[in-house]
Amino acid sequence: MNKTKKLVLISLFISQALVLSIIESWVSIPIPVPGVKLGLANIITIIVIIFFSFKEALIVVIIRTMLASIFGGGGLIVFLFSCAGGVLSTIVMAGLYKVKYNIFSIVGISVAGAAAHNLGQILVAAFLMKDVTVITLLPLILTFGSLMGILVGIVSTFLEDKLKKARIFDV
Repeated sequence: MNKTKKLVLISLFISQALVLSIIESWVSIPIPVPGVKLGLANIITIIVIIFFSFKEALIVVIIRTMLASIFGGGGLIVFLFSCAGGVLSTIVMAGLYKVKYNIFSIVGISVAGAAAHNLGQILVAAFLMKDVTVITLLPLILTFGSLMGILVGIVSTFLEDKLKKARIFDV
């Protein structure tokens, strides 16, 4: 794939992840933990890991979190939570994807990414609040995150199949 096509595709993925992230910020989740989201932008992260690499996925995550913090409101605090979770989940998902054909499905990779995202956000919360008791929220957050990880993994698997058939990543 030439550099121009790659740049255009990565830019489109950043845009798609940003739109999903902003739409997601409008949806209120009825659970008693603040800041819990659906994680739909992780669909794009998984697709970029599959069709490109860890490096490109990390670029998409960081730019998306920066832009979502600017356009979606919330500023630096929202950025710190989102970026910590996004970077940690991207590291975990990219690492697991490398061994995927031996052990992990895309759904399993997505669930692990959701758990890593949740853990990253809890660690940031504990650091900012200077209080480790926030970790007591982890079981509830991980439960919801795992359910959403399953959904994101199913959608990502479907999208991977459709994108392979569309052949837009061919040279």
